[in-house]
Amino acid sequence: MSKIPLLLLFKRALIEIPFIFFAILMPFFGEGEKFSVFGLELYRDGLLAGTSIVVKGTLGVLAAVILSTTTTAREILRGLETLKLPAIMVQIASFMLRYINVISDEMERMKIARESRGFIATGIKHWKVLATAAAALFIRSYERGERVHLAMLSRGFDGVLPSLNNQSVTARQWITALSIPFLALTASLIALLIGW
Repeated sequence: MSKIPLLLLFKRALIEIPFIFFAILMPFFGEGEKFSVFGLELYRDGLLAGTSIVVKGTLGVLAAVILSTTTTAREILRGLETLKLPAIMVQIASFMLRYINVISDEMERMKIARESRGFIATGIKHWKVLATAAAALFIRSYERGERVHLAMLSRGFDGVLPSLNNQSVTARQWITALSIPFLALTASLIALLIGW
């Protein structure tokens, strides 16, 4: 329904791999009822917990990937405003999204400056230089934040950003958004009725 290429969805969902490795080990540890599969002794509770982690993790990762692929950051912030998330949290997320590129550009400039002076980090002996660079980046970011705050105050900022919410949500959008939770609720009820 989201028209995302399956290969792109798969690549972005690979972030879940560490959790899957953890879940694969869970049936081998635990206590309680044991059973044998292909000569391997598995614990029932560990198998249920591992399966639960894989299913919940996969659903969460896929939902996050679909949301981040089909929705712009500005629209996500609009959605958070509509859902009545505290305004200060929406503002922090907005500033984070706005300035993350500025900070990464600053970090890249510092890296180029170090390398132009012949510095290449090769081991633990260079951690002091990298820690100093990280501290300098933090100070520059803090100072930039102070300057931005003062500029906002001088332009009449009163603690509330102008509202971005000027679109109404259609019935079709509500139906589409509620279809996945409805399907999950239906699957849960069926599982309860058949005694899983």
